[in-house]
Amino acid sequence: MSDSLLRFRAEFPILATTNYMVSNSLGAMPGSVPERLAEYAEQWATRGVRAWAQGWWEMPVTVGDEIAPIIGAGSGEVAMVPNVSIAQAQILSALDYKSDGRDTIVMTEMDFPSVRYVYDELATRLGARIVVVPSDDGMSIDEDRLMAAIDERTRLVAISHVFFRSAYVLDAARICAHAHRMGALVSLDAYHSVGIVPVDVNAIQPDFLTGGVLKWLCGGPGGCFLWARPEVSEKTAPALTGWQAHEHPFAFEPEMTYADGAWRWLTGTPSIPALFAAVAGPRLLREAGMRAIREKSVRQTTRLIELADARGFAVTAPRAADRRGGTVAFDVPHAREVAQALLARDVLVDYRPGAGIRVAPHFYSSDEEVESVVESIDEILAKEEWKKYTHETLVVT
Repeated sequence: MSDSLLRFRAEFPILATTNYMVSNSLGAMPGSVPERLAEYAEQWATRGVRAWAQGWWEMPVTVGDEIAPIIGAGSGEVAMVPNVSIAQAQILSALDYKSDGRDTIVMTEMDFPSVRYVYDELATRLGARIVVVPSDDGMSIDEDRLMAAIDERTRLVAISHVFFRSAYVLDAARICAHAHRMGALVSLDAYHSVGIVPVDVNAIQPDFLTGGVLKWLCGGPGGCFLWARPEVSEKTAPALTGWQAHEHPFAFEPEMTYADGAWRWLTGTPSIPALFAAVAGPRLLREAGMRAIREKSVRQTTRLIELADARGFAVTAPRAADRRGGTVAFDVPHAREVAQALLARDVLVDYRPGAGIRVAPHFYSSDEEVESVVESIDEILAKEEWKKYTHETLVVT
């Protein structure tokens, strides 16, 4: 069938030699990134300290403006920070857990461990009580049970939009609406949704949204984004802060006076090289269009489930397309070793204990490549290639 999105394949050099099915972990690098990094190096070499006043200082917000249209946010509303752990810690540090009887944060068992670590360690030290809603099947969350956990003691609901292990899509708009009725705020971790599932903060209505360019946005490491609803941002200020968040940073005043908009969510000196690399991917996705990307993703992940079912592989992914993100995991015999054998064949996937091999086609993937992944698994099992990797250490990303 005709696939207009394949015109973007030429933008990603690795696709010429590799079946790249791991965009859920690290998106393919756009070919223009080396030029962007060379531009950074040239500015440092020739402009020196003057580069700060000639664009570097504003980059955490100007690069945020490249992300804003993808999530339905406005100009000046998205701040770029180093990683989601920092972003979530900033949100935590902006809230009060010792007044109004609201001392509770509601999470789920399916949330990404790195985020859970921040909440378990930092939130409790700030006086918060963590309530974790368990999963009955290891793949999804009973949303009625989640909403029942949100009560008059809840200050914040901190949940994932798409679960990293199963690609299950939570009905975030429904959860946000209920949380607001109960007087609670919502922090939505959209790291596994933005770039593969359409996200609109005005439709979903979270109070905070975090994500990163590392995966589906093809922007590389070190580029996370934090969005705060403007009316909420005006009333909150993170204790985890720095001089970029100051209204007058170069006055070097002894007291903190927070800037407006996205600026108030910045911290210290930004990682400029990561911001140079972060722009090309989001621009390509905006050109491709999220509706077209989502339609293709649904079609290709549906095909992966069909292929797995035909072979009797246990699938760890929602069957309903509207509840499925961009990844399909299926467990095959000797899955850990098979994943290593695939990597050796330049078929890039990843492996998760309890889920199996995760396969994540993106807008630049061809239908033939989707078929080829499963055919390669067939060959590896039939020829027992997996036995070569029984003693090797698998790097799980």
